[in-house]
Amino acid sequence: MRFATVTGADGRSTAAADPGDGWRRLPAPHLSAYLAEFPAASAQNVLGERIEPTALTLPLPEPRKVVCCGLNYADHILEMGRELPAHPTLFAKYADTLIGPTDDITLPPGLNVDWEAELAVVVGTEIRGADRDEAAAAIFGYTVANDVSVRDWQKRTLQWFQGKAWDHSTPIGPIVVTPDELDPVAGVEVVCRVDGVERQRGTTSQLVFDAAALVAYVSTFTRLRPGDLVLTGTPSGVGMGMTPPVFLTDGAVLETEITGLGVLRNRVVFR
Repeated sequence: MRFATVTGADGRSTAAADPGDGWRRLPAPHLSAYLAEFPAASAQNVLGERIEPTALTLPLPEPRKVVCCGLNYADHILEMGRELPAHPTLFAKYADTLIGPTDDITLPPGLNVDWEAELAVVVGTEIRGADRDEAAAAIFGYTVANDVSVRDWQKRTLQWFQGKAWDHSTPIGPIVVTPDELDPVAGVEVVCRVDGVERQRGTTSQLVFDAAALVAYVSTFTRLRPGDLVLTGTPSGVGMGMTPPVFLTDGAVLETEITGLGVLRNRVVFR
């Protein structure tokens, strides 16, 4: 099933689900609120009236936690001059970083801003200390993300946080698709384009730590709750890995696409 946060013709925001015959309203203003109140498997029981969305907006505006994995595709690890890791390399973002599938990425001028197309995992049930099977069962679905990174700030120290957590920098969406309709282990393509030029193309079958492994690992040290996000890393082709490095410019259009999940289209605005 597909889920989203949409704007209807009446201008109201609502969580919505598409069971295969069109979008229907869910009893919450957005998916974060829906997952906080209703069990992940309850959608069929609470589907409301049909709705014709005028826009798909940020699906999960209020996650309690946004945990990200870096260096998780073998080809990207090699382009960054590193060895394959024994454990996931993790960092966190705040909800303030998140924007919708067509919102502008707004940052101050003068920064070295890079692209990182990623599959994002949406947690559906509360877990702590989960094994792989429990983690897989706790996954509500998958969506598209771009971990837009401010490289000059990221490289200031050995800790990446300050280059990864800039407000209004991380597009998410446009929809969330449940695991029965999408299998990242089998492989789905992750693509990034800048002003129409393809910069990244990879497959999730090449993840060093797949979605279930990451969710289980993170749950070992922190409780994950419905609506939390886990970003799984990016394939090769980032701007910092090019010779010479290439970064996003003011007005550039960043497209992030994952097979079966749709496309993010976000303009970069330096101001």
